[in-house]
Amino acid sequence: MNKFLLGALNGLLVLTSMIVLALCIFVLPNMADVTVELFPEADYLKYPILVGIYLTCIPFYAGIFQTFKLLNLIQKESAFTEKAAKSLGIISYCAGAVIAAYIAGTLYLGLQNALPPGVIMLGFTIIFTSFVIALFALVLKLLLIKVIAIKKENDLVI
Repeated sequence: MNKFLLGALNGLLVLTSMIVLALCIFVLPNMADVTVELFPEADYLKYPILVGIYLTCIPFYAGIFQTFKLLNLIQKESAFTEKAAKSLGIISYCAGAVIAAYIAGTLYLGLQNALPPGVIMLGFTIIFTSFVIALFALVLKLLLIKVIAIKKENDLVI
């Protein structure tokens, strides 16, 4: 594959990782403080929400790491291996974990009557994006497993 494309993908992953990290460190705590100032009755939700969002960073960064591993395999021209299929499976599971966490968080906030429309839209956007990533990674994994089986069969013939 073109080294420029792989470099661009690696760069985008690094940029995305840095943006999410910066948001978690600098923006989210300030947003939580402002929200508590505007809505003091929601003070008890500040830390559970922050902890929940920070916990979703674990599968997010695990998925980013697996994507780096996958790009490294592609760069070494080892894309059609079991390792690549395993990485795609892990990416799918990580996206599923993000989906589960945000659905649980949305339900929790809904039960607490603390779910403004903006938060609903942001939550659904993250859930939908994670769903697309999970589904795409799963389809690629299943396709890759078939390709690996065909490759093994062809290696036996030759």
